Amino acid sequence: MRKDIRYSCYPFMREKSCLVDFEIRTDSLTTKIGVVLPLLQEEENCRVVLDDLHKIHPVAYHVNGSVRGKLSVTEEDLSWLSSRYDFYVEQVGEEIKQFLLPQGCLAATFLHICRSEAKKSYRALHKVSEEREVPEILFDYLGLLANVFFVMAVYTNKMHGIEEVPFISKAYPNKKRKKEEV
Repeated sequence: MRKDIRYSCYPFMREKSCLVDFEIRTDSLTTKIGVVLPLLQEEENCRVVLDDLHKIHPVAYHVNGSVRGKLSVTEEDLSWLSSRYDFYVEQVGEEIKQFLLPQGCLAATFLHICRSEAKKSYRALHKVSEEREVPEILFDYLGLLANVFFVMAVYTNKMHGIEEVPFISKAYPNKKRKKEEV
């Protein structure tokens, strides 16, 4: 292996640990968050999403280093993210009570990609947890983050006047909800 740093894209690349896959996965998540930012830059109706993403973006990298290095995700980060989830749920209401196809305006579709990347990061973290101790807050943060990206995507579509498209699965039977008794 060459010693020149220009031939190394990541110093831990040859490790056998699942930690490397987790760190690469969270790097991908952070990169995709960065893709959404310029898409919202000029859109005043989605300013709140842009502001929230500016706060989420560096924390995604803190998640990345919080297993190999010092835990850098705090209860305050988790609490703030939870409050943002509540905000978006309140804004989109009933729309999110069904499974939706990931589609819509460009920013919303990239938020769906971020959602998927957060889920992949969560799964990669699970693999790491089979090899070493992992702080539970990282699971909580990534799980909540995936859900925040989902409601952000729905909110962004709503702000663009784009209707959500429900997904009706052929693989799983549609469960009928019990009617509330009056």
